[in-house]
Amino acid sequence: MSARAKSSRLARAVACFLKHKRALGRRYRGEAFLFRRLLTHLRRRGDDDLNADAFQGWMHDLARCHPNTRHAWHQLVRRFCLYRRRAEPNCFVPPEVRGRPRPYITPVIMEPDQIARMLDITSGLTPSPASPLRGPINRIAVILLYTAGLRLGELIRLRLGDVEDNGTVLRIRESKFHKSRLVPLSPSASRELRRYLRQRSRAFSSEPETPLLCTHRRSGPKAYGLPGMWEVIHRLFVLAEVRDANGRIPRVHDLRHTFAIQALIRWYRKNHDVQSSLPKLSLFMGHVSIESSAYYLRWVPTLRDLASKRFEARFGELLEGGAQ
Repeated sequence: MSARAKSSRLARAVACFLKHKRALGRRYRGEAFLFRRLLTHLRRRGDDDLNADAFQGWMHDLARCHPNTRHAWHQLVRRFCLYRRRAEPNCFVPPEVRGRPRPYITPVIMEPDQIARMLDITSGLTPSPASPLRGPINRIAVILLYTAGLRLGELIRLRLGDVEDNGTVLRIRESKFHKSRLVPLSPSASRELRRYLRQRSRAFSSEPETPLLCTHRRSGPKAYGLPGMWEVIHRLFVLAEVRDANGRIPRVHDLRHTFAIQALIRWYRKNHDVQSSLPKLSLFMGHVSIESSAYYLRWVPTLRDLASKRFEARFGELLEGGAQ
């Protein structure tokens, strides 16, 4: 069999695997992107099929990725190969991954003044032919990630028609866990969004299905890709010198962590019942349960001080022996 035929057979096996997973109700969009990278890697090496040497070469190329990412991708390719072996008994299967995934990275929780510096920088960004709204797009991207707690993938998939009720509500369509939801925006975020929409209407089409955040291409408006938008936000972190006490630059997803923490801080300052408000946060963030939201709730100094003051106001006399 020719190398081209073998490569085509591998591509067909990948397509069948993805079709099988999607038939079970999974999206597998990120996984499809991963397999495209794997097939491209094999073509560049001149390998006609996946084998031990080709797989090790691919894993070596992923050395810059986080160990948990490499662990997950290794397991995904292994599951694919086990699926493929049902029809091709002699195909290569990677060995089982040894060891456990590392603990997740502690997020960098940003302060309001750091976000303000990022927004100030967006006003000075110069437009380009491919991005005539470079500054406004950078600005509204930060605002929506910070004030609405959106996932980055949710942000770049937004369409113009997903902005409802005069810019006060965003419709998030079938995101993680196949959940759709409505996300109400704060009055200030709504004003910023309406301002951006006016700027956008002068540069891009106003068709409902066009991307909300888009670049200019010969074929028309095109949505930002995930790597492109990641680079946009990461560059703002660097330019605004957003770092934690240890000098770490935040990840883009840390804006979602920051949103959750800031919600708790606002509740404490307004003397709300935090415990009964947590299910609202879970619903707002698009989680299936409050356990998923708990992952985002970190113990930071501001939250510690507010919780301690509330505890002292309620139980201080008991601890000091003032009540019998």
